[in-house]
Amino acid sequence: MSDIRHSLLRRDALSAAKEVLYHLDIYFSSQLQSAPLPIVDKGSVELLEEFVFQRLNSLQELQLLEIMCSYFQEQSKDSVRQIIFSSLFSPQGNKADDSRMSLLGKLVSMAVAVCRIPVLECAASWLQRTPVVYCVRLARALVDDYCCLVPGSVQTLKQIFSASPRFCCQFITSVTALYDLSSDDLIPPLDLLEMIVSWIFEDPRLILITFLNTPIATNLPIGFLELTPLIGLIRWCVKAPLAYKRKKPCLANGHISHKVAKDSGPGTDRDSHLLYSKLHLSVLQVLMALQLHLTEKNLYGRLGLILFDHMVPLVEEISRLADELNPLHASQEIELALDRLAQALQVAMTSGALLCTRDDLRTLCSRLPHNNPCFSW
Repeated sequence: MSDIRHSLLRRDALSAAKEVLYHLDIYFSSQLQSAPLPIVDKGSVELLEEFVFQRLNSLQELQLLEIMCSYFQEQSKDSVRQIIFSSLFSPQGNKADDSRMSLLGKLVSMAVAVCRIPVLECAASWLQRTPVVYCVRLARALVDDYCCLVPGSVQTLKQIFSASPRFCCQFITSVTALYDLSSDDLIPPLDLLEMIVSWIFEDPRLILITFLNTPIATNLPIGFLELTPLIGLIRWCVKAPLAYKRKKPCLANGHISHKVAKDSGPGTDRDSHLLYSKLHLSVLQVLMALQLHLTEKNLYGRLGLILFDHMVPLVEEISRLADELNPLHASQEIELALDRLAQALQVAMTSGALLCTRDDLRTLCSRLPHNNPCFSW
């Protein structure tokens, strides 16, 4: 690698970056012939950090993104694409990670805009094997680009549903991890919610794509995205009535900001409530279909796609929100949240997605308001 580095030092920034990709392509293509999972060595990472993640002006950065998009589009072997993408964007725990994540967000955003399916497929794999703290950063970059900055641009993001369902599944899992409704800032933007609901309502199996196409062990790694967005979507549906009741307009310099104005008001809240109802129905349908899929994979009773440990904080959050809101003024919202929680728990347990006993559920739900007959297990 030292000889390559010396030759790269004589080049301008863009041609050096392009040459690094060329050399790594040859290097990993050769390695893949003898090893199914080649190791990304320190020398390769250092070359990338020196010649790809360097300071570039805006025009140079755009040209670099175009070079990368073209490379992944033209490389016909998926195994080579995946190892190069991983070499470029797997976090290393060093100061180059900020540059790495910034460039990744722009690359995936460009791939969405020009529908570069190989890049989206590589990003889907990256989301599956990367710690969740980095996944939500990519999700936020895409949401900013397509749901916040330019009105109407969400339609471009929406269209990738048919191009890369696998990426869409991982993207949904990421945004449900990002927007947990714990504060007003973490309520999903209306455009994002509307898009995700339209995707899932059109094809509920979308949210199972990663699960259905991944060899699975019964012990899943901690700190990574879930195999499905089910727990995140359940959280959205259950917490939404209370989170929107709690929501207050934020004033910026005495005026309601454009984003808040767009996502607030009786009309938009009514739209949101209808979307969450639609989403809740789709989630229940997916849960009911899971028993067959778990049985086919010989995982029924062995793998809980919805962990009991994840339901504990959700129940605690619902209990806290119900206490914070005046029950006299939020009785309908509290009842709706409890209804959705009870339905999700019952269907998840029946389908084998949630592995626990009825006594576990009784104990868990004993801290909730007791005015709901759905919890009489």
